[in-house]
Amino acid sequence: MKIVGLMSGTSYDGVDVVAAEFILDGDTLWLTPLGHRGIDYDDGLRAEIGALLPPAATTIEAVCRLDNRLGEVFAEAAAVGVELAGGAVDAVVSPGQTVFHWVERGVVRGTLQLGAPARVAARVGVPVLSDLRSADVAAGGQGAPLVPAFDALLLGPVPTAPPDRARTSTPDPEETGGAPRAALNLGGIANLTVVAPGAPVLGYDVGPANALLDAAARRFLGRPCDLDGAVAAAGRVHTGLLDLLLAEPYYAASPPKSTGKELFHAGYLDDRIAALGEPVPVDDLLATLTELTARVVADECDRHGVVEVVAAGGGVRNPTLTARIAALGAGRWRLRTTDELGIPAQAKEAYAFAILGWLSWHGLPGALPSVTGAARAAVLGSWAPAGPAYGAGPARPPRRLRVRA
Repeated sequence: MKIVGLMSGTSYDGVDVVAAEFILDGDTLWLTPLGHRGIDYDDGLRAEIGALLPPAATTIEAVCRLDNRLGEVFAEAAAVGVELAGGAVDAVVSPGQTVFHWVERGVVRGTLQLGAPARVAARVGVPVLSDLRSADVAAGGQGAPLVPAFDALLLGPVPTAPPDRARTSTPDPEETGGAPRAALNLGGIANLTVVAPGAPVLGYDVGPANALLDAAARRFLGRPCDLDGAVAAAGRVHTGLLDLLLAEPYYAASPPKSTGKELFHAGYLDDRIAALGEPVPVDDLLATLTELTARVVADECDRHGVVEVVAAGGGVRNPTLTARIAALGAGRWRLRTTDELGIPAQAKEAYAFAILGWLSWHGLPGALPSVTGAARAAVLGSWAPAGPAYGAGPARPPRRLRVRA
């Protein structure tokens, strides 16, 4: 199968597009990356998304308009993915833009992603999988993170040689003597997957990665982000503010757990700065937020006794952040990126959703109950049908209906 995967994360700065070919050989799924592309949102669309996110109030009209506008953007992105695949694919996975993740006392009650999948299906003419989180939520899970299913496969045992028909293959990871390994995603939120032989896969959101950093950059620098962590690198950690931030109860909660900008938003940061009662220079603020992310990530890696952390996501492009994470793990675990395993770090989540699409196409569950806390493993998503490939179908449509007693 050839599948296009799309991803628009909590940073809502654009959509990552990938195309992949999948070949199942025994119990090994071979992924051939066919290319990836990043498509930036324009300022107007970013503002429209930001205006709708909590804690802002909104209207059904605004939700409907954004749903369809995002659908048009995702449709064009899917068309780019088809081109990357050589002009034809079997399916597209378009998980949409998360605008609300309803959590009450640690229990997820619902989740909402926008992106008008019917528009995507109409544009590319193949079935489109969307709404990937709801089935897990309905089974009692968090609906997030979903990427651990991909991480568990990527960090699991690797065969010695690919099948002849696979053009490329992921290099074998270095041996770790059976010790736990972790996959880290540094998006708007940092999430961690822990894979250890003979143990259930663990995965959960550990806290903010870029969410608070980007909020501070927008507020105090007038920029979408602190490019390369340059401003943070010039500052010093404010210990008083760091202590206030580390007191967040979410960090002490046990998994399964998930979070997002419903918690870690600009107003959250404003409240902590106000509680501090003194001004913080912007470079010191960004240095402190960088230290917060690094400290929370490192603490969780240490808690699970991992020997290696394989990182991906937009945060790996921030050398100030990655250098600090690596320094905190020095002597206990090493930090590397998924690029070394054949998966571009910036595009990893889009490839992960492509695999979730492959699983759903074959009626296989994509959520891991040991990660999300669901009562059962759910087959994910809803299909928007398009083209002749979807379902068996009759040779021609019926012309009449009759009722039998």
